[in-house]
Amino acid sequence: MNIDLTGKHVLLTGATRGIGEAIAKNLAASGARVSVHFLRHSKRAEQLAAELGNGAKAFQADLAHPEHCLRLFNDVLNAFGHIDVLVNNAGIAYKSPLDEDDDDWLVDWHSTIAVNLTAVGLLCKKAIEHFTVMGGGRIINIASRASFRGDTPDYLAYAASKGGVIPLTRSIARYFGKQGIKAFNVAPGFVRTDMAQDFMNEYGEAFAVNDIALPELTVPEDLAPLVTFLASGLCDHATGGTFDVNAGSYVH
Repeated sequence: MNIDLTGKHVLLTGATRGIGEAIAKNLAASGARVSVHFLRHSKRAEQLAAELGNGAKAFQADLAHPEHCLRLFNDVLNAFGHIDVLVNNAGIAYKSPLDEDDDDWLVDWHSTIAVNLTAVGLLCKKAIEHFTVMGGGRIINIASRASFRGDTPDYLAYAASKGGVIPLTRSIARYFGKQGIKAFNVAPGFVRTDMAQDFMNEYGEAFAVNDIALPELTVPEDLAPLVTFLASGLCDHATGGTFDVNAGSYVH
């Protein structure tokens, strides 16, 4: 099946590495114009935007700060003219042991919630406002296996933040469908990325592999085609749904 997203403009957060980079490349290969959101690596973002073509452009924002989220949305909107799809992919996962100092633990907690949930909610709000005027649009939120099965004690904040993404997306799907707005969750399991490497360094890759039903770990390219498919409109009657990509490590 060939998916043609020519003329579609996508606001994609966390686009310069891992899952985000794979999504950006897959969307662009289908003709979409993609915003390459980044936090620190401006050269990589500019390079990726050039590789993607289709008028892709890099945008900097620290999603831990609401004012940066608002600026990002407005900057992409002003540069692209309109937005058809929002993909909330950016996320962080800090190791925060329970025996850590309370103040330090709270810093990690608030930072995680800010990026993984508050920024997602705020960008969804702006997208709903825009899509209502435009006659519709699609939101794809990257949740996690941890949204359902939880995570280790060191990653309570990550699990809590990703758990909040699920009902947020479902609420949007249920109450804005008649305005032409569709919303989907994609819930990856353990994916071979830079962010996951810290976990593997501590617990070993065998720990991750033994937890899944397939013989090899999921890679970012396993998720990207699904996001492109959801962005295409070919799956709109699955609005509100959650698509698990976790190699059989959690089935619900």
